[in-house]
Amino acid sequence: MLHMWEMPEPRQLAERNNTIPVILQAMARPMLAGLACGLAGLYAAFVGILVLMHGRVIIVDVLTLGQCVLLLLGLAAGAKSRTATATRAILPDLARGAVAGSVYGAALACGLALFQIAFLRTVLVSLSPELRRMLSFGLESGPAMVTLVVAGGALGVAGSLWSRLGGEQRRATLTAATAVIVAGTLQQLLQTVLQRFSFTKAIGDLLFSWAGLKWQGALLVGAVAAVVGSLWPIAKREFGARQPTLHALLSDNRSAFQLALLLLGLSVLPALAGPYIGQVLLMVALYTLMGMGLNIEVGLAGLLDLGFVAFFAVGAYATALLTADSSVALSAYTSIPALSFWLAVPIAVALSVIVGVLFGLPVLGVRGDYLAVATLGLGEIVRVIVLSDFAAPILNGAQGILQVPRPFVGSVELSSPVSLFYLTLVCSMFAAFVAWRLQASRLGRAWMALRDDEEVAQALGVNLVKAKLLAYGLGAAFAGLAGAIFATMLTSVYPNSFNLLLSINVLALIVIGGIGSIEGVIVGAILLVGLPELLREFGEYRFLFYGAALIAIMIMRPRGLWSTSRPSGAMPGGLR
Repeated sequence: MLHMWEMPEPRQLAERNNTIPVILQAMARPMLAGLACGLAGLYAAFVGILVLMHGRVIIVDVLTLGQCVLLLLGLAAGAKSRTATATRAILPDLARGAVAGSVYGAALACGLALFQIAFLRTVLVSLSPELRRMLSFGLESGPAMVTLVVAGGALGVAGSLWSRLGGEQRRATLTAATAVIVAGTLQQLLQTVLQRFSFTKAIGDLLFSWAGLKWQGALLVGAVAAVVGSLWPIAKREFGARQPTLHALLSDNRSAFQLALLLLGLSVLPALAGPYIGQVLLMVALYTLMGMGLNIEVGLAGLLDLGFVAFFAVGAYATALLTADSSVALSAYTSIPALSFWLAVPIAVALSVIVGVLFGLPVLGVRGDYLAVATLGLGEIVRVIVLSDFAAPILNGAQGILQVPRPFVGSVELSSPVSLFYLTLVCSMFAAFVAWRLQASRLGRAWMALRDDEEVAQALGVNLVKAKLLAYGLGAAFAGLAGAIFATMLTSVYPNSFNLLLSINVLALIVIGGIGSIEGVIVGAILLVGLPELLREFGEYRFLFYGAALIAIMIMRPRGLWSTSRPSGAMPGGLR
């Protein structure tokens, strides 16, 4: 028995004392991952997003969008608990995943405990009975908290196991889950498309009910997406082996091929989905057309222009004055007859170019942030002039110009959003072609030299005045063309349609898509204009999703979603 009372050696004491800090250090990452996901879930609950999402059914009688968010956060906590230097042993990974998921569940349980405090229920209006039922599974507070911790631990283990899968398996499961969530979220749009044609109606009835996605439909959608996600890399390798020349051609022109597929999808979708999607894509095409113009100024020439909306307004007002059947139109008090849309558009574009050149003259010597402030002031001057009493006899002030006619192609009136979308798409493709040709031209190289360094560009023989004025003029031309289409789309023009936010939105889509990238302009317009419209059912919270998406993109892809290859310092106006 004496050996039980023998003192351990100093080395053994040191090993025992270091055991607890090593365990705590190993569990630090899982605990932080679980805490971060838990706080994200509590934030979504306390601001009311979670309850709003709970009303959107993903799978009928099985899963809602709010529950899906909670499940994904738990899985993410477990997936993020695994370190990059983790061993192949499964038990440590499962233990870390269980800890991360349990911490996540404990955070939600703490949020559930707040329902017991009457004062907080009066302050936080989002602590509704519906939210409590969602978090507690209909149980009492005590069992519900235990259930949340246990369920969170199970989700953490599942997320840890998912992170141990191979790359192709992870891609297949992620593709399947994404397809099911997208199909459930956009089920109204998908049902509208599928019900429009008799040969797709049977597919729609198989996948969807009036309330949402059926569980059989969810399994089918997930299985098809998983198979496609798994077979796509294999098909690419087989295609490369069988058709090496064509594969090399497509690889060398990958951006052009992807852009062609994107434009083909955008061309077909309005005809399939109907007028609402046509209206959404019409706005996307309009912003794309304006983005092509601003991309010349900002992306190529490095001229940060915040008064870009002025050129858009000039094109809209010029078209309205020349074509409207109104008492303030030019035909009402001059001998100039009312013109058709096709005759008015060149005049509107020319006037926009003139205004663009006139705008460029005062700011030729201004650079960077000061240029942005100066162009902002010039844009505000146009807005003030339109609203002023001085221009009211011509522009009709705040009352605007009404009765702008729709354009005609022969005897066919382009009155529907879908037909106007195709008109705008053709104009956007023309603008993209011009911008693409300009990039590789002598003028385009002069613009890029001007963007990178004005002193060096001038020393190399670039005429700075000519290059800047051409950039302002060409950018204004595309904005004026977009304004002309905008006037016919609304059949009216009002000053409130041309505020600073429009210029900021166009600049934002360029930054998100990739400054100087033609493809990035299209992707940015789809994300910044189309996404908020598709999320309109979520009310004011859609702008929160919009902002979160922008933050995520700027963190993960700081140079844009479809950026061009350029030096990292070649960003206009201090943008990085």
